[in-house]
Amino acid sequence: MQEKIQQLNDKIALALQGGGAERIAKQHKQGKLTARERIDLLLDPDSFQEIGMLVTHRCTDFGMESQQFLGDGVVTGFGTVNGRLVYVFSQDFTVFGGSLSETHAQKICKIMDLAMKNGAPVIGLNDSGGARIQEGVMSLGGYADIFWRNTLSSGVVPQISAVMGPCAGGAVYSPAITDFILMVENTSYMYVTGPNVVKTVTHETVTHDELGGANTHAAKSGVTHFACANEVACIETIKQLLSYMPQNCEETAPVYPYRPQDDELRPQLAGILPDNANQPYDMREVINGIVDENSFLEVHKDYAENIVVGFARIAGRSIGVVANQPAYLAGVLDINSSKKGARFVRFCDAFNVPLLTLVDVPGFLPGTDQEWNGIITNGAKLLYAFCEATVPKVTVIVRKAYGGAYDVMNSKHIDADLNFAWPSAEIAVMGAKGAAEIIFRHEITAAQDPEAKLKEKEEEFTHTFANPYRAAERGFIDEVIHPQDTRRRLIQGFKMLENKVANLPRKKHGNIPL
Repeated sequence: MQEKIQQLNDKIALALQGGGAERIAKQHKQGKLTARERIDLLLDPDSFQEIGMLVTHRCTDFGMESQQFLGDGVVTGFGTVNGRLVYVFSQDFTVFGGSLSETHAQKICKIMDLAMKNGAPVIGLNDSGGARIQEGVMSLGGYADIFWRNTLSSGVVPQISAVMGPCAGGAVYSPAITDFILMVENTSYMYVTGPNVVKTVTHETVTHDELGGANTHAAKSGVTHFACANEVACIETIKQLLSYMPQNCEETAPVYPYRPQDDELRPQLAGILPDNANQPYDMREVINGIVDENSFLEVHKDYAENIVVGFARIAGRSIGVVANQPAYLAGVLDINSSKKGARFVRFCDAFNVPLLTLVDVPGFLPGTDQEWNGIITNGAKLLYAFCEATVPKVTVIVRKAYGGAYDVMNSKHIDADLNFAWPSAEIAVMGAKGAAEIIFRHEITAAQDPEAKLKEKEEEFTHTFANPYRAAERGFIDEVIHPQDTRRRLIQGFKMLENKVANLPRKKHGNIPL
């Protein structure tokens, strides 16, 4: 028996070496951790249980039968993050460049199947050169096996992808289907076709980082939700992200201890808005003044900055925040902000995270660029997402709520549960100046002093409509509240809604305007 035990120990030691000391050193020289080092950082100490350590590939073409590495370029298994079960795969770039083979894919599929059966998140640490060319269609089929499981898992268990090296070609579509993507600055990149192909086809000269680096996808394409300074920061962000979400769609997010603070009043909220309704301010100040201290984790921070989305806690309970940002493009809704908001709302609804919407929106962005690129269908995505959501939904109109954007931003008419407004709220079809020019155009034109008449009629419209009271009279606003009282009202409101049950009509699925 001792001889057999020694044989097992030798195989384990060989598997732990990955591609060998030389390749590990090269990985470290590039500023990257190894697959196992990443898992050790992510999971609680001594909690990782590996599955498939001794798997090897089956390829016999191109001399591959003489190149065998235990584990076949991916480390898979399960463990805990802050005591909660997760499943993880970590691609090993030191073995065949982390390339995906038939057996490599099977290992990933096995833990994805276990995650679905046991209702726990899947975390993928991606660092791969793509499909293993020597295996041809077998490696391509392996990708499709993973994609299929990503799709089945969507909305059932949270899926998080960290891109910690190359991720190109077909490899990009698995992260794209998952809920959140994190990338590491300077060492990771994602693209469908690389710089060489781009140059051949379009004659553009572009670097790996310019084409598909972390900052490119964080700010320009919106593909990645978090661009992290290094791998340690990336892994810490994954842990933080997990703390806001439940294990699966049947559960609710964990509740953290919270000690009530006297009357929960926040007097500083009343001083954030400028006296001039056309001046900008940072909506993050409002968010941080409402939620538990240091609890706001912004998602997609550098993309479509005219809307702010992220997770926070109110009295220890997770919420998702969707807020217009007056400090950028006056907070208008456009194509990118609508897509960003819709994606986040749908995640929160899928995983039972209540939604808080903070509104200061002058409308949708006009222009040929927006119209020709589909603001109609893209704006409808955000509308559809809010309409479809059955989680507790609370809205606070902080300042402007104009036109169709008022409807879209979780209004009472699309089944929001509680709708509050500050006294500064302006709820109308459009701004006072534009409305006065239309409604009173004959009076203004006929007046001896058209500018003075316009100002008079603008003030008349403002007094009549640009306030929250007409909406409150109709019951579209449940209550006009003092800004300082916002946090207390939200604590009470979300507490009241915690057992909300809402059922959508029976159907296979809706047809969101993709």
